[in-house]
Order: sequence, then structure tokens, then C-alpha cells
Amino acid sequence: MRDLDARPAAEVVDLALRKKPELMIHSSDLPSTVESLRCLLSASEKFFERGMPVRLVTQVDGSAPSAVPVTKNIVVMQTHQLCQPMKAKPNGEIIPVTLPDRVALMYLDMVGEWHLRPLDGISLSPLLSDDGGVRPFEGYDSETRLWCYCVSNLSLPARPSRAEAEAALHLLRSTFRTFPFADSARLSPPVGPELVDTAKGPGRDESAFLVAMLTACCRSSLPLAPGLLVTAPQISGAGSGKGLLVRAICAIAFGIQPRAFTPGHNRDELDKRLAAEFAQAQPVVFLDNANGLTLRSDTLASVLTERPATVRVLGETRMVPLNSTAFVAMTGNGVTLSEDLPRRFVVCEFDARCEDPESREFSAGFLEQVAHHRAELLAAVLTIWRWGRQNAETIAKGKPLGSFETWASWCRDPLLELGCTDPVERIDALKARDPRRLHAVEVFHTWWEHHGERRTAASQLAEPVRALIDPHNRGRQYLASQVGKLVGTNAGGYVLTRQGSDGKWTTSTYILTKFSASEVKEHRGHRGHRGPNPFADGLEARAPTDAAVVHPPMTPMTPMPNEIADEIVMPGEETAL
Repeated sequence: MRDLDARPAAEVVDLALRKKPELMIHSSDLPSTVESLRCLLSASEKFFERGMPVRLVTQVDGSAPSAVPVTKNIVVMQTHQLCQPMKAKPNGEIIPVTLPDRVALMYLDMVGEWHLRPLDGISLSPLLSDDGGVRPFEGYDSETRLWCYCVSNLSLPARPSRAEAEAALHLLRSTFRTFPFADSARLSPPVGPELVDTAKGPGRDESAFLVAMLTACCRSSLPLAPGLLVTAPQISGAGSGKGLLVRAICAIAFGIQPRAFTPGHNRDELDKRLAAEFAQAQPVVFLDNANGLTLRSDTLASVLTERPATVRVLGETRMVPLNSTAFVAMTGNGVTLSEDLPRRFVVCEFDARCEDPESREFSAGFLEQVAHHRAELLAAVLTIWRWGRQNAETIAKGKPLGSFETWASWCRDPLLELGCTDPVERIDALKARDPRRLHAVEVFHTWWEHHGERRTAASQLAEPVRALIDPHNRGRQYLASQVGKLVGTNAGGYVLTRQGSDGKWTTSTYILTKFSASEVKEHRGHRGHRGPNPFADGLEARAPTDAAVVHPPMTPMTPMPNEIADEIVMPGEETAL
């Protein structure tokens, strides 16, 4: 920067009118120019850091702003808004110039050294604290690293009583009583669709919705939280209201309608779309119409349970750390969660109990009514939450769920105390429906039938076992690699272990061990032993115990080794992502 007083009078007047400082471009020392530019952009607070420089862009439709990556051209344009780049000619004359692209690119390459404010997300809900405090805020909050936008003041009881929490729960249930929660008790009025019988306690699916509602309203203040999956039968689930439920939740929690996107044609495409959505720091990520899918996504699994999660920048090979405070919602008919996703989602199942759910008659304007009463409904949600926080010591705890301890205390346990059902109890049933888990169980059952607990090399496996593991007969090495990947897997009451060489055996051998139901239960409940517990994760597959939940029939499983392409068609039924 240079002193204006040292310039000719006419130029001083010109610069004063523009009211911009100067940025000298030193052709022989561009790094020093970049450092000056960094100080300028950092002091302006126009950019944020989200694994890369980003800026907030207001949407034309009036929804929440988005964090978009800063490009070379954006650096140039922003620099000229803040200052006037200047350059000395060979004769010593100082002239205004456009910021060189090379300087902008050098700035973008200063990974981790931009000195920008970190941005974890965009919040459209009040900021919450562990003691039940509610803090409306606008702008950047350095404590939470959130950009708060259009957050309204709410009227909440200072110390809600149990009666007030129950009244708030009744208001929420009454508002959403027309939705076909699969296991809910229902009333059939003379005119119109069936209604949830709110005189009876919420079933598992309605409870999952209520927990998801609290999750969405608290999400920006939570370190981690599971996502919501709303699903319905694959053949007769269209038009049952899955997307409407997610939009209504977002209308209450965020005051906006979410931007929906579809999964794409394969797993790689899904991960790219997810990474792009999470990078924008939106308060909600809404994956819609994931119909007939066996869903697998490393990106989704990582973002839901890691802060920060590492994702790949779209169009680049560079990986960046990403903190996400987004509420994740997904809808689809006949969706199956696979691999690590079952424990990362609260699942709400719909069943309209008719052949064509879209033909049911409803009053128009449901979302408009929800938006009109947003303040009242959001206050009801936060009344339950505040009552739970102020009585956290006396409220009974639900089933533990690793990575989500704070979420369980904030969003789930208060509802359990008010009579809801624990959605975490459904995880075992979801795992039991995982096609990969079912395939492992089938392999182990067949292995046991032919080899029992005998020590066996991969090359000695009976043909039925080989056909399950290597259906395309790719060869001995492939078979051995797939058997090796099953080592340590616990499924169906079996566990496979690899044995070391004893002189007689020169190749790897394996022993399959079978445990009785009582042994499985004993191992799962034991936490004080030393050494690995093969049942610590509850990997055994078993059928759901709740007869009220209707699951689509399973078709025979085909082997799905990791080397097979990501797009896998299940026999006559599903596409796996």
C-alpha cells in the first residue's frame, strides 16, 4: 500500500473518489503480492474457509444462502471491489491494472494459510446450549462457526413442566396425524383419509418422525446426528407422502423448502453429488426418490459420524476436511441400507394400506399451513427439548448408539420419557435386511454344512461354497482373496478366523466357529473381557421381532464381492448404490 499524499493532486482526487486502497503488484516478487492480498481478503471477511475458500451467495428464491467455492475469477473481482491493483511501468509511472490471474491462483493454492474464518454450516434455527439456553443470532457466530440467517425470536417457557412438554408433543402429533406411519393405530373418519389415533402412544414409525423433527431443529447445535430415511413399500409406496413429510420438517426447523436431488446412476455419482451438496453448507441435504436401492455410500457414512469428514473436491483429486451441520433426509420406496449405514439413520416406514396412495383425498395447502404456524410448531419442538435438557438427570436413557451420545440425550431421550418408542431398537432389524450381511450368512451356513468346524484351505472348499463366493469362477486367487475378506466377520451366529502355519499347512487355512443363541447373547452383553469381542457390534442376523412392521419379501441373494462393479442389480428387484 502507498501513501496518497505522495501522488499528484489529480490522482489523489481520483483515488479519493474511488475510496479504495492500492495493492501494488510486484512483478519480481509475486509471493509478497499474494501475502498482501491474503491480508486484504482476510480483513474484509468476505470469504470463509470450508476446506477451501468459499463465499456466501444468496439464493434468488429467498432460501438459505449457499457456500460456493471461490474461483480465480471471483478472487479477481473481489480484489477490485476492495482495492485498486497498481503496477509500476519501466519509466517509474504507477498505473492501475487488473489483478493478474497468476496472483489469484497463487492465493487459492495457499492451502491452510488463507487466515479466513472457518465455516461449519449455515443455521436458520436458534442456537442451542446444553443447559437449555436458546440464543437467536444473526451473522457469523465465532463460537459455533456458523453463519446464522433469518433466525426469529421464539416464546418458550423458561422452565417447561412435564404437562407443557406433553401438550407440545400432542400439538405435533395432531398436526401430522394424516401421515400413514406404518405401525400406527388409526381412526377411519366418515370422510377423508385415515388418521393416527393420538389417544394412543406413538408407534415406532411415528416416534422415528418425532425424533427426526427434534433432530432437524437441533442439528446446527449438535456435533453429530443420524439422518432420516422415510421409506414405503416398493410397489405401492408412491404418493404416500414421504417427500411431503421431509418438506414439512424443514419448513418448521429451517423455514425453507429443501432442494431435492436424486442418487444418480451409480455409487460414484451418488458420492459426487453428496460431496457437492455438503460442501455448500446448506442446513439440509435431501436425497429424494432413492427407489429400489440397496444404498451404500462412504461419503454419507463418513459425514454423519465424523467431524471433520474428508471428501474429494469435485473435479479434482484433492481431499479436503469438511465439517457438516446439515440435517440429512432421504426418501424412497423399497430402500435397503447396507454396510455401515443402518446405524446412521432413523428409519420411518409408511404404509397407506391401499393400492394407489396418491388417489387419497386431502385438504390442500398443508405446507402453507405448516409455514404459517412455524413459530408455534418450532416453539413446541424446543419446549420438549428444553424440558429434556433441564431434566436430563432424571430422564431414563434409551439404547446406546455410538457416535451419537449427545444427539440421544438431546433429541431421543425426552421423547422416550413422554411415551415414544426408541428408533434405535430398529437397527438390528435393518442390519438383518442388509443384502451383504445376508450373503455372508448364506456363505457361512453352506460352509458349515460341508466343512463344519474343520480347518479348511480356500482351495479345499466344497463346490456349493465356492459358487457362492466366486459365482463367475474367476479363479483360485480371487477365491482366496474373497475368503480372506470374510475373516473376522460375525454373521448369523458364526465367526470365521484365519489359522497360522503349523508346518503341515503351507497355505492359509480357516476355521468357522458357530455359537449358540445363548452364547451370542452372553458375548454381546460382556464388556469387561480382554481381547476382541466378536459379537461386540451385534453382527448376527436375525428376523425383526415387531410383527407390526411389514418388510418387503427378500429375494435370493447373489454374491456381491467388492471387485464387482458398483452398479449391482439384485435378482428381479434392486439396484445397489
